[in-house]
Amino acid sequence: MKFGLFVYCTVGRRHELEQGMAGRRPELYQRMLGELGDLARFADELGYFAMGHPEHHLQIEGFEASNDPCLMAMWLGQHSQKMRIVTCGFVSTVNNPLMTAEKIATLDHMLQGRFGVGLVRGYQARWVENYKIKSELTAVGPWNAKTPADDLNREYFAEFVDVVVNALSNETINHQGKHWQFPPKDFVNPHDHPVYYNLGKGVDSEMRVTEVGIAPKPYQDNIPLYGGFSQSLRTAKFWAKYKGRPIVLSGDKDFLSLLWKEWGEEAKLHGHDFKPGEQACWGGMSICAETDEKAWKLFEDVEWFWKTWSTPFGQGMPELLVGSPETLNKRIEEISKTVPIDEVFLLVPQGILPPEQLNESIELFARKVMPNFAD
Repeated sequence: MKFGLFVYCTVGRRHELEQGMAGRRPELYQRMLGELGDLARFADELGYFAMGHPEHHLQIEGFEASNDPCLMAMWLGQHSQKMRIVTCGFVSTVNNPLMTAEKIATLDHMLQGRFGVGLVRGYQARWVENYKIKSELTAVGPWNAKTPADDLNREYFAEFVDVVVNALSNETINHQGKHWQFPPKDFVNPHDHPVYYNLGKGVDSEMRVTEVGIAPKPYQDNIPLYGGFSQSLRTAKFWAKYKGRPIVLSGDKDFLSLLWKEWGEEAKLHGHDFKPGEQACWGGMSICAETDEKAWKLFEDVEWFWKTWSTPFGQGMPELLVGSPETLNKRIEEISKTVPIDEVFLLVPQGILPPEQLNESIELFARKVMPNFAD
C-alpha cells in the first residue's frame, strides 16, 4: 500500500482567510509557495509516493490558489526527487483536449516519468463561466444534477477524455466528434511546406491535413490516470474504460465494495487486466497526532475550512482519518479488509495548519502508520 498527499494550495491560516481577499496578498502567496516546496521535499524524504493538487482560478479569497496546473506541477516537482506529482486535474470545460494532451506529455518529460494526471468536469461555476472554451457548457454540481446541462457536460467530458487519451497513445489522430474536430474537416494548409509531408505524417503533398499528432511522445508508456475525487458509480465505470482510477474519499464500506466490483466488471468488458487494488484509490482528510484528542483539536480549523468553502459547493465531509497512529492504523486496516487498496491519498490541511503542525502530522503518520501497510 502506497500513501500520497493531496493539497488544495491554501494561502493562509483561518484568521488570515477570515480577513478577506487573502488570495490577493502577495506575501501570503509567497509564503504558501515556500511552504509547498518545503512540504514536497519533506514528504519525499519521508517516503510518500505522490503529491496531488487541483486546478482552480480566480481564487481571490485564497482557499484554493492553485491556478495553472502545469506551473504548480513543476513547482512541486522541482522540490522533490522521487515523488509522483499528480495534477488532478485538468478541467475539461476550460481546456482544449489536444493541447491538454501536449501539456501532459511535456510535464511527463520534465518530471522524467514522475507524473500522474486527472481529468475532471469542473464544479466551481464562477471561474468556469469566465474561462470556458465552449459557450454552451456550464459547471456541474448538485444544483444542476441530472439536468440537460449536466448531461451536456458529461457528454462533452467523455469526448474530451477520449481525445486526450488517444492523442497520448498514438503518433497521429483524426478525431471528428460532436464538440471537437482534429484536424478541422477538409482543412488544407494555406501554404506549401515540404517538411510536413516529407518528414512528418498526416499531411499530403497537396497540403491536405488529415491527421495531427502531439510532440513529444510521453516519457512513460502509460501515464497514471486518475478520475478526481468521486463518489459516483457512474463515474467509476466511466474511468474503467481507460483503466483510470477514481479517488474515493468515502468510508461507506458497502459503497466501496460495490464501486470496486463495478469498476472491475467494466474494465474487463474493455479488455483490461488489473491487479487487486488498481480499481480505485482510497483516502480522506488526514491529521495524525499523538492522541485522538490532540488530532481532533487540530481538526477544528480544518472543519471550519470545509464547512465555509466546500459545503456550499455541495461537497459532503470526506472520510476523516483524524486521530492517533493507533486509531488510523485500525481504520485503514478495517477498510483494507473490505476492498483491496494500492494507493491512498491523504487530503492534508496545508495552509490552514502551520508547517510545524503539518510536518509533525505527516512525519508521525509516516513513522507509525505507513510501515504497517508496506508491501
